[in-house]
Amino acid sequence: RMVELAREQPGFLGVESARGADGLGITVSYWASEAAILAWKHHPEHSAIRERGRSTWYSSCHTRVCKVERAYAFKQ
Repeated sequence: RMVELAREQPGFLGVESARGADGLGITVSYWASEAAILAWKHHPEHSAIRERGRSTWYSSCHTRVCKVERAYAFKQ
């Protein structure tokens, strides 16, 4: 539901997610501006599910807000 909701937010650019067999996962969301990131952070439904995750599903979580200067890919 959060990805669906994020796609509706102004400034949302995309999301990538991966999870290992051990359950360790990472999700990266991309936004057009820091203002868009903060609006997402404070969205009521996102805030509620984030708090539920902290209390129910996850033993730890790390958040990093970073600026991507450039990205490269290789595909064979």
